[in-house]
Amino acid sequence: MKEEWETPIHVKAKLPNAGVIGDDRVVFNIRGNAYRLVVKIHHPTRIDYVRFVGTHAEYDLVDAREV
Repeated sequence: MKEEWETPIHVKAKLPNAGVIGDDRVVFNIRGNAYRLVVKIHHPTRIDYVRFVGTHAEYDLVDAREV
């Protein structure tokens, strides 16, 4: 999917199951919430950085705002 999200609210509008964390991170549930993907979005450059990919149990052990 090619998208240009200006803010996390735009992500949420397109993907309602995504979770917005702060003003620059989004958590995506993958495969029925078995896995989590945390992405940091640098809005001025519209570059997305994958910060975490793991199981739901592994996600519970990290601080999504800090990874």
